[in-house]
Parts: sequence; structure tokens; C-alpha cells
Amino acid sequence: MANNELNVVYQDEYIVAIYKPAGLLVHRSPIDKHETRFAVQLLRDQLGRHVYPLHRLDRPTAGLLLFALDSETASAMNAQMMSNGMQKSYRALVRGYVKSAGMVDYALKYRWDKYADADRTKQVAPQTAHSDYWPLAHYELPFAVGRYATARYSWVGLTPHTGRKHQLRRHMQHLRHPIVGDTTHGDGKQNGFLREQFSNHRLMLTCISMGFYHPVSGEWLTIKTQVDSEIEQLLVSWQPFLTWSQKVR
Repeated sequence: MANNELNVVYQDEYIVAIYKPAGLLVHRSPIDKHETRFAVQLLRDQLGRHVYPLHRLDRPTAGLLLFALDSETASAMNAQMMSNGMQKSYRALVRGYVKSAGMVDYALKYRWDKYADADRTKQVAPQTAHSDYWPLAHYELPFAVGRYATARYSWVGLTPHTGRKHQLRRHMQHLRHPIVGDTTHGDGKQNGFLREQFSNHRLMLTCISMGFYHPVSGEWLTIKTQVDSEIEQLLVSWQPFLTWSQKVR
């Protein structure tokens, strides 16, 4: 695969899913006026046809990103997603031990964006938000970070049931298990430690699965992928520090 090519995970006549790397914007944005690489343009050039992005992933978030290949399919998929018909599963590395599964039911204050919401009132009531989480592995590293003698982390699964801005990042912060590498909602000391000790300069959050009704066949379709090699290499290097894990990651 060429350096500029995106990893296509699934494709048929109507939709295509890619693995968006961390740091790549979905489309041109005032967030970074100097950026020249965007998922929409890269995929359009790679396939040689117009593509319609069906949802967003934050720039620092990696994982599955879905596109329609025509406007009719885009309309059908948008309607399904507006009714929360798509199921997504994420993986994340978080601070501390997440000891049991649970659901976060915590309303989130609307995050006003000076670009996207220029014409919108700032007086918006907190929006309901629900996320499931479950532990997959625990790690304890023999390094003192902050006031603790060792550094503890959890590899977790996450499923958002609503689509609020930075929902998973904010919900994990609410649980006091912020996602590693989150410079907005995370732990600065932990992020600094991971940068210095393991050269981690990214958000450790990735979408690995999405399920929905196919817009043409009507059949339930699940698209899955693995975490990227950067995350996998870090977790493999942490195997000596593994204190607990499920048999299936």
C-alpha cells in the first residue's frame, strides 16, 4: 500500500469503510488551515470517485470511518444514524484499574464550536449521554507517576449509545479513568510519562467495530478491524507488566 493510501477495511457498490489513522482530519477544517491531507480527499483520489462521509471521528481518534458512494445511500445511512441505529465498539487505554463493567449515564454540556456553531445559541441544556464500558486487561508499570509508586492502566472496551461531542473521552474522565493521550480531558502527568518513557504522542482510542442495516440489502452488517500497529506494539511491550486479562482481548 502506498504511503498516501488509506487502509480500506470494507467496500461494496454502495459503502466503503477505512481505518482512519490518528491525527488525520476527516475533511478540511478551520481547526488547521495549513493541513493538506484529509480522509475525504485521500479516499476520493484513491477510489477515483466522489465519496460521502457518514460520520466523524475526532482528529486524534483512530479507527473505522464509513463513507457512502452515492447521495441516495448517504441519505439512507444518515437517517439510520440519526435514529441511533448504528452500533459502535471502541478500545481505549485508560488511567487506573477499571475493575468491572458498567454504564455511564451522565449528561454532557454542549461544547460550542466557534466554527461549526457560529450561528447557534450558546444556551443549550446538558444533553443526555450513555456509554457502556468493560475491562479487558490491567497493567501495572514499575514507575512512579505523580503521588503513586507504580503506574496502573486498563485496556477497556467502550460503546457509546448517544453521539455527543467527545462523549467517550468525557465519560471516562467523569469516571476518573481518563484516556491516555487525551490532552483536553486527560491526565497531564500520565500523558507526559507516556511520551517520555514510551514515545506515545497520541490519543489511545480507536473504533474497531460498527454494525448497521445495509442501506440496500437491509441485512445487518458488522464491520470489524484490529487496532493499529502502534497501539498493538505498545501493548505487546507491556506484556511483562500484565496483572490481569480476559482470554479474548
